[in-house]
Amino acid sequence: MRNLMTTKRNISVIGMGYVGLPVAVAFGKQRQVIGFDIDDRRVEELTQGRDRTGEVTGEELAATDIRFTSDASDLASADFHIVAVPTPITDAKYPDTRALLEASRTLGGVLKKGDIVVYESTVYPGATEEECLPLLESESGLQGGKDFFIGYSPERINPGDKEHVFTNIIKVVSGQNDEILEIVAGVYESVVTAGVHRAPSIKVAEAAKVIENTQRDVNIALMNELALVFERMGIDTNDVLAAARTKWNFLPFTPGLVGGHCIGIDPYYLSYKATITGHIPDLIIDARNINDGMGAFIASQIIKELILAGSPVRDATITVLGLTFKENVPDIRNTRVVDIIHELREYGTRIQIHDACADAEEVREEYGLTLTALDELAPAECVILCVPHHQYREEGWELIKRCLGKGSGVVYDVKGCLPREQTPDGIVLKRL
Repeated sequence: MRNLMTTKRNISVIGMGYVGLPVAVAFGKQRQVIGFDIDDRRVEELTQGRDRTGEVTGEELAATDIRFTSDASDLASADFHIVAVPTPITDAKYPDTRALLEASRTLGGVLKKGDIVVYESTVYPGATEEECLPLLESESGLQGGKDFFIGYSPERINPGDKEHVFTNIIKVVSGQNDEILEIVAGVYESVVTAGVHRAPSIKVAEAAKVIENTQRDVNIALMNELALVFERMGIDTNDVLAAARTKWNFLPFTPGLVGGHCIGIDPYYLSYKATITGHIPDLIIDARNINDGMGAFIASQIIKELILAGSPVRDATITVLGLTFKENVPDIRNTRVVDIIHELREYGTRIQIHDACADAEEVREEYGLTLTALDELAPAECVILCVPHHQYREEGWELIKRCLGKGSGVVYDVKGCLPREQTPDGIVLKRL
């Protein structure tokens, strides 16, 4: 067995998505890396130097030594494996760890003595040791903690963020024992310029991940509840927050739709585990319910404004601008814009959707929805600016007026990015 204390490891990264690819690129600038994904299409496009997520440029890929593969046997050449596969939730809001467990089975089939497996996927505290480790042992026939070792280092990738990237974000690391912790820390320190934080246990590192986004979820839920309250009072929430932000210690959270692969997911992992232990995390669950209910609230406000404007609701044409879970990224995972669409369709409205970043085929496969080109949009009675992509911000009110056709109608600005003082005559502007 090799000298465990060396950090000069042969690295594989399992999962070439929003998290795994930037990790592979960072290491691939220094050494050869095995980039594994079960999606042959994904492997082919990356081999050709294209990243559909937009997180990595062709130039960056060309500057790395990454061997992209969907052949699990290629993983055997590595001895430090980083697992970065999706961990979403089920329709019933329970953790969906199928990809994580399948990745563990795959790795178990190629594990050797002295190998280290580090998980980056979001999990509930305890999952790495309770769920993943037994699979690695059963598939490999080796004993964890003796023949091979595990660690956990939570991902902190923020899609579309070019300032906070893998290499300049402090990396939390953990290991099965002190010796493995130092190896894991050394491997990540070789590429992460911001340094690492050594967590005292794997469970602590897992818990740190889920509370980072749970904290944000709870704070956004407060803003969303305030938006519900202020709407009844006839007060613009954006005006209230602008005034409150003048206080030096006011936290700058804003109301909105909470989707994506982190904030809208992680609290369910924590609440699931908390409930198993016998504690019902009421605050976390209530925050999730508030945030998950915002799509229906926005739809109800749109219907009310259409009625007040004298526009028939049934068969009214409504244009939705933006479908991704956040601006300027093609990521449609867990987007809550679909909640608005589904709710409005219940009223018999005609919905047409444009998105400046999303892939039309992925949207159709994931949600059964069709994207329409800007120049093919029919004149609408209402426009909902859900996701303020750069294109929408740059064209601003001119784009909105073109979408409305008659130049008048109802506009709902979810993120409050349209300048209210420039609202054209004949347009009713509503903001969350």
